[in-house]
Amino acid sequence: MSSKKEDRYADDIRRSAERMSRARSAPQESALRGLGAFGIIGWSVAVPTVGGAFLGMWLNRVAPQNFSWPIALILGGLVVGGIIAWSWIDKERPKEELHGKPADNKPSGKKAGDSNQDTYKGGDR
Repeated sequence: MSSKKEDRYADDIRRSAERMSRARSAPQESALRGLGAFGIIGWSVAVPTVGGAFLGMWLNRVAPQNFSWPIALILGGLVVGGIIAWSWIDKERPKEELHGKPADNKPSGKKAGDSNQDTYKGGDR
């Protein structure tokens, strides 16, 4: 009887390992992944912006100038956060989109040099 039980456990483990292997080899887009990317991008903008505000308030007390340190550093934090977010989005974008190829890798059916003039169905030109 223990042999049947061990076989069942071995089958369960094998099926689970196969599912994990399939999931790793062909990852699918999910809502949670999109939500996670949204959160990371948000934090990558928020943290430098808030950090710039606090650093600017401290600099206003330590080294006052004719301009407002907090406003200048908030804008600087937005720029830095935007650059970080841009690089994160670039890193997460699928490779096919980077090279201008369609995601499904199907040919478009047009040859080099073809124009849209032959498909125009409007009135007078």
